[in-house]
Amino acid sequence: MWLTWRAATERALYGEAGFYLRERPSGHFRTSVSASSVFADAVLALLRQLDAELGEPETLDLVDIGAGEGALVAQVLAAADPALRDRLRVTAVDLSPRPQALPERIGWRRDLPERITGLAIANEWLDNVPVDVAEQTPDGPRLVLVNIRTGEERLGGPLRPADREWMDRWWPLSRVGSRAEIGRPRDEAWASVVTRLTRGRAIAIDYAHPVDNRPMCGTLTGYRDGAVVSPIPDGTCDITAHVALDACAAAGRRAGAISTTLSTQRDALRALGITGARPPMELAGTDPRAYLRALARASEEGELIDPSGLGGFGWLDQRR
Repeated sequence: MWLTWRAATERALYGEAGFYLRERPSGHFRTSVSASSVFADAVLALLRQLDAELGEPETLDLVDIGAGEGALVAQVLAAADPALRDRLRVTAVDLSPRPQALPERIGWRRDLPERITGLAIANEWLDNVPVDVAEQTPDGPRLVLVNIRTGEERLGGPLRPADREWMDRWWPLSRVGSRAEIGRPRDEAWASVVTRLTRGRAIAIDYAHPVDNRPMCGTLTGYRDGAVVSPIPDGTCDITAHVALDACAAAGRRAGAISTTLSTQRDALRALGITGARPPMELAGTDPRAYLRALARASEEGELIDPSGLGGFGWLDQRR
C-alpha cells in the first residue's frame, strides 16, 4: 500500500496496534528524562519560578504532553516540597495506556486539558507529530509516497495550497532532489497547546533546525531497540523527524503567546543552575561520600547539557 508519509506515519505510530500504543519509549531510545532525574529537578525549578510569577495560585498545573511512561511528572511530584505539591494538578497526556505503577495523584488522558494555568511541557513530542515529505522536481515540489511494508518511495502529486504556502515560507527548496518535511501539522499541534494556556508557560523541547539552515534531504529517521534503523512505516519502529521550532514559535504567537524564547537545552538548563561543574577536590578529603555523590551529579548534568548530544535540543518557551 502506498501512502503519503504523514498518513503512513500516523498509521504506523498511532493506528490499531501502532508502535506507540504497543511499546514504551524507554525500550527504544534515550531521552533527557530517562538519562537522569536531574532533568526533573530542572522542570521543578521552572515550576517554582512560574509559581512565584503567577502569585502562587490555588491550583498550579503541570501538564506533560507526550508523557510516555509518566516518569517526568512522577519525579517532579516526588521531589516537590509539600506546600507546592498540595497545590499541583499534574496531568500526563499520552495515547498509550496508563502505566500501572503511576501514582494516583497524576491524571492520565489522551487529549489536552481545556485550560492550563501553569506549565505545559512537551519533551520530544512534536517530532512524533506526523508530517508529509515533499521533493523538488523540475516542475515544482511533489509529495513523496511510501510503501508501508517496504519503505520504498515514489513521487506523488502536487502539494495542497496550504502546504505549499508553508513550505515557501519555512522550508523553501532551492534545487532538484532536495526535500522538505512539511511542519504545518506541528504548528497546529503547538498552537493548540498555547491556546489552552490561561496563564503560564508552554515549552517544547526537540531536535530542531532554523529556516536558514534546513537539512538538504530532511531528517526522517527510525529507532528500534536503541539503534537507528530505516524509517519503514510498518509499525515496528519509532519514526521521527526534527522540528522547525521557529515555525512553531510563529504559530504560538498567532495563538496568543505574548513572549517567545528560542534557545538550546544547554543554555536553558545552565540558566536553571545545571552546569555540570565538578565538586572541589578538597571535598574528597573531608567527605569522600559527598564528593562521589557530587561527582556523579556533575556527570549527569554534563550529559544533559552536552552540545553534541542532549544539550543540542532546541527549547521553545512561550508565555501567555
